[in-house]
Amino acid sequence: MITRRQFLGGLTGGMALASGFGGYAFGFEPRFRLVVTEWDLATPKWRHARPLRIVILADIHACEPWMPLGRIRSIVADANALGGDIILLLGDFTAGLGRFKTGPVPARDWGSALAELDAPLGVHAIPGNHDWWTNIAEVKDALAAAGIDVYQNRAQRLGGATPFWLAGTDSLVAHRLPGHGNFFGEDDLPATLAQIADDEPAILMAHEPDLFVDVPDRFAVTLSGHTHGGQVRLPFLGRPVVPSAFGQRFAYGHVREEGRDLIVSAGLGCSILPVRFGVPPEITVVTLRPGEPVSA
Repeated sequence: MITRRQFLGGLTGGMALASGFGGYAFGFEPRFRLVVTEWDLATPKWRHARPLRIVILADIHACEPWMPLGRIRSIVADANALGGDIILLLGDFTAGLGRFKTGPVPARDWGSALAELDAPLGVHAIPGNHDWWTNIAEVKDALAAAGIDVYQNRAQRLGGATPFWLAGTDSLVAHRLPGHGNFFGEDDLPATLAQIADDEPAILMAHEPDLFVDVPDRFAVTLSGHTHGGQVRLPFLGRPVVPSAFGQRFAYGHVREEGRDLIVSAGLGCSILPVRFGVPPEITVVTLRPGEPVSA
């Protein structure tokens, strides 16, 4: 995993190249922009005739002034309006900005906002690394109070007439160890997979996309956040820094490897620095449908 020092240094250096856009990158895009990005995924692993529309919110990172309660409530309303069959929350509810935030948004408050999310097949969540690094118990309590199921190495059968399994693993980097870039996780993919009891389609929520290298062909799609799409994407230069051991490989969007599909959301909030440039906050929508895959 990339270290905090490398992330901060790389991101700061990248932003120096775009200094003329600094006001926009620090003041406008992370705080006021919001896009909806849709991915249509045809796969033989989704065998039901009826498609599944998944609305994804990742990396909220609630804090003042970058992700205040009012903005969270607005995002919730926008998500509800997208007509999803199911809403998935991919972790990192708590702030990750350190001295760059002016104040916290209490878990009970962002939890109350997320309680307004509504979809026929419910709202489901996994924790992220920042949730562990702050107060995982408080995060889980806030989600439980909001009526949101939390998956920590767990799988559950959903869907009624069009059944499928929803699985979620815990964070790969839940605990920080002494030294730069040293972590250990709470993830247990084998135990999660063992809970899938039949051959109905399966979907995996994994906060960090790095887990994808170990994900078996059993899953129709893996859904991740964590990278924020690098937060900065510069013209001609791309993404200076991606918080992944695999660099650009899992930075953002639809990745297909050996017949397996991963979709990485750019997420909503910011981490380390309150900056986004060329990677606006997004609500991600994935439509799973039967069929042969096309090139990613």
